[in-house]
Amino acid sequence: MQRQIGELVIECVQGDITRQDDIDVIVNAANKQLQGGGGVDGAIHRAAGPELVKASKALAPIEAGEAVITEAFDLPNNWVVHCAGPVYSHNAEVPKQLAACYRNALALAEDKQAASIAFPAISAGIYGYPLDKAGAIAVQAVSDHALAALSLQRVRFVLFSEEVYAAFSGALSELS
Repeated sequence: MQRQIGELVIECVQGDITRQDDIDVIVNAANKQLQGGGGVDGAIHRAAGPELVKASKALAPIEAGEAVITEAFDLPNNWVVHCAGPVYSHNAEVPKQLAACYRNALALAEDKQAASIAFPAISAGIYGYPLDKAGAIAVQAVSDHALAALSLQRVRFVLFSEEVYAAFSGALSELS
């Protein structure tokens, strides 16, 4: 599934974010301490090697919605952006924090003059964000950036399961 807004192609694929060798920047759904963990975070740290742990821990802690960038080390990409997604709740700040993850990651990629970036479904795993809401926020944040994009030409959502893919591709198809 893909859409084009201005010069920016936005796409959803089902797959493994650590195997996106045609992407300049991948995004890690990190914890605030940037120590590695389970899910996407653990997979990225295992694939990147021990240097990623050292590099990211030096930038910790970060708060929900914030992002930092490191080299990608043993990954096939140039950079890894580490975003601390919010834990889902009905607090009005939570959707703003999730949108900020995407905005901040896009800004860091633009700072590195990256042509492409790949996102997982931030906060939609153990942090409990409902898939439909997480997908809608993610797609909208990327869409909002599309016309202001400088170097970025491709944004890819790399989604591990069919259920997550369905939610994000649905949000992308409904984008007006």
